[in-house]
Amino acid sequence: MSQLFASDLPVAPLGAGDLIDRAVRLYRRHLWTLMRIAAPPVVIAAFGSILWAISIRNLTTPNASALAFYLLLAFVSLVLMGGGQVFNLIVMGGATRNLVAHLLKNETVSARTTYSAVRSRFWGLMGVTAIIVMWSLLSMIIALFGWYLVFVIIAIGVAGLAQFAPVWLTTIVFVIGAVAASIVALWVFFLMIGRVVYVPQVMMVEGRSVVESVARSFSLARGNVRRLMAMTLFVTFATWAALWILLLPLGWYGYLQGVDPSPWNANSWPMWYAIGYNILGPLSSIMLAPVWMLGLSLLYVDERVRHEGYDIELMAARQLGAMPNLSVESPYGPAISEGVRKLPPPPMASGRVLGL
Repeated sequence: MSQLFASDLPVAPLGAGDLIDRAVRLYRRHLWTLMRIAAPPVVIAAFGSILWAISIRNLTTPNASALAFYLLLAFVSLVLMGGGQVFNLIVMGGATRNLVAHLLKNETVSARTTYSAVRSRFWGLMGVTAIIVMWSLLSMIIALFGWYLVFVIIAIGVAGLAQFAPVWLTTIVFVIGAVAASIVALWVFFLMIGRVVYVPQVMMVEGRSVVESVARSFSLARGNVRRLMAMTLFVTFATWAALWILLLPLGWYGYLQGVDPSPWNANSWPMWYAIGYNILGPLSSIMLAPVWMLGLSLLYVDERVRHEGYDIELMAARQLGAMPNLSVESPYGPAISEGVRKLPPPPMASGRVLGL
């Protein structure tokens, strides 16, 4: 094991700041490899976005055959954009095994290894992605419903307070209440979504089935709301910052050419500006999606360190080598499974000892 890995990436419980810092350092170390991993699904989604911009601008054509063509083009673009996003989630899940193996065993991070892992568990990753998407929608609906209830209660209270209190006081109370309701809604959302964020890691690292991975993720996700929220907010703001940095030169050039760069006037953009906007936008995802992949992998390892003494197991593995394959079933598997974990055989139907 290299001295850099052993000293710079110790396995220890991480706070939110440590998690972000370590993810950024790993990102800088493997920048181009991680961008190659993240590029294919983003390119597919970007191509669909370009087709969408072209088709939407031509739906007002009076030609019936041309209208049918652009409607078909719009449908294809939606499929590509949706498929690119799903493929992105699948690749992020498949990358976890390579990333975790790098964290624990200093294996090389490579696009070939990542996509080999994706091919080996593609349908399982597809099922995991569907579960995560449905659970995310359910979490969002519950969080928004809770926010709406709290907001209505605050609005009724502020309306009653306005009968005898000055305007400045009611405004302050309303703003504080709205912010508090938003924070509570975000907390509820991340509390729920945090239950399934480790499903791809469990399946790829521990070699479990989809159902087992979901149950395992629920058991691991305890006390991760603040770290998961911090990681999500950091990646979101970094992505938006990268997006604006990429779009700023295009916006200035378009403005000098008489183009209104405001997104609310997208229908009036010339074709060259719309295509450039749809190409530059996904580049921010290529640049920042690896940070999210690294953050979730680090968070998964951190959860096992906190709840299962994973650091002790890894220290033993580093000193003594890999566990031998003795075909012994145990609730505690090795640090990284070499394949899909097999269930123990069913008990003998006969009541005699050893089935004799």
